[in-house]
Amino acid sequence: MTLSDLPISPEERPLFKRVLVKISGEALMGDQGYGLHPPTIDRIAGEVAKLREIGIEVALVVGGGNIFRGLAGAAAGMDRASADYMGMLATVLNALAMQAALERLGVDARVQSAIPMPTVCEPYIRSRAVRHLDEGRVVIFAAGTGNPFFTTDTAATLRAMETGCEALFKATQVDGVYDADPKTNPDAKRYETVTYTEVLLKDLKVMDAAAIALARDNRLPVVVFSLQSEGGFAPVMLGRGPCTIVRDE
Repeated sequence: MTLSDLPISPEERPLFKRVLVKISGEALMGDQGYGLHPPTIDRIAGEVAKLREIGIEVALVVGGGNIFRGLAGAAAGMDRASADYMGMLATVLNALAMQAALERLGVDARVQSAIPMPTVCEPYIRSRAVRHLDEGRVVIFAAGTGNPFFTTDTAATLRAMETGCEALFKATQVDGVYDADPKTNPDAKRYETVTYTEVLLKDLKVMDAAAIALARDNRLPVVVFSLQSEGGFAPVMLGRGPCTIVRDE
């Protein structure tokens, strides 16, 4: 589906002007057991390009599970900090792959890493990231927060707040937050909206508790939607696609 297939009336506007989209590393491996699946990366890049076309400023955080899963055996027995650093480096590889896919589509993109590696990408500098977004570039944040013991969910929440994003969109394998696993329970009910406190009290698997608490304390809406949403990312950003919004009542 192309952007022209999405009927957008003159008065229709995206729900948010600037968003951060969190994509798991596992999403980039397609049907493979690990690694990068170029057609999947190209499809996701195409969805991001559509968001830019309808006027949304986009930041991305991509996880590293697709690569780190293949390294899990090597990491066995390591201390947690060393293993986390390996995972952070995996996110840099994924971010560079996504940047290349976007640039093939003519979308100007920058990778910023929390672990400085200036010969590969830009270091994370908040003011520079904001300027890139102001000028219409897609910014891909890599290497998490640069610290072990923090997930990419927490990094995504932090970067969203630092760069003035109005919402965090988390792309998952299902079209929202359910009261049970919809893959194993056909009677699972999807929430249209749910509060941060409910997510924490009911242990709903949206993001880790630190990320949800950070979003709650800063009133950052978290929108959970499916990577496989019909029509792609754009309908969700326009308020049409199925999703769950995590926010205060």
